[in-house]
Amino acid sequence: MREEYGFSNSIKNPYAQKERKQISINIETDTITYFKTLAKKVGIPYQNLINYYLTDCAVKRVEPKLQWGYELKWRFNGRDRSYFVSC
Repeated sequence: MREEYGFSNSIKNPYAQKERKQISINIETDTITYFKTLAKKVGIPYQNLINYYLTDCAVKRVEPKLQWGYELKWRFNGRDRSYFVSC
């Protein structure tokens, strides 16, 4: 065996997974149902799909367009939803 090994020309393993951290997060039931349905359609676990989606947003530096002090309204699965945002 050598006394020293040089790693200056080494390359990073492209198959190594990035570090992950387990967290708890409260997500609306309708949102989980949406991701579960979509995940089943594409054949991956819904937690992975949510992670891929959030990672894609982070890589693209997507920022939500929020304005404080008004009511957010949207339609999901044929139901009107609203949420009042305030600081």
